[in-house]
Amino acid sequence: MFQEFAAFFITNYRLITIVILSIFLGIEVISRVPSVLHTPLMSGANAIHGVVIIGAIIVMGSAEPNDFVALILGFLAVVLGTLNVVGGFVVTDRMLEMFGKKKPKK
Repeated sequence: MFQEFAAFFITNYRLITIVILSIFLGIEVISRVPSVLHTPLMSGANAIHGVVIIGAIIVMGSAEPNDFVALILGFLAVVLGTLNVVGGFVVTDRMLEMFGKKKPKK
């Protein structure tokens, strides 16, 4: 198992480096977004993560039954993407409730 992982890393180290650098770039960009724009940004992230979930399901469906790396990564992508989509909709809903009509006090 370790030899397979090492061989995968050696053959794909450039792609792995790009992914790691894009994570750092994303964190830096998101941290500089004003708080007023977080809800529209979350709505856009919901759409992107919907595509991620579909892609992860396709990867898991086409993976070999003994390819545990692809199955685990696909499962994590589905779970984390789903959490992000649901959390984004909850945040967006709370934000939109702030702009709704006030309910009269009883």
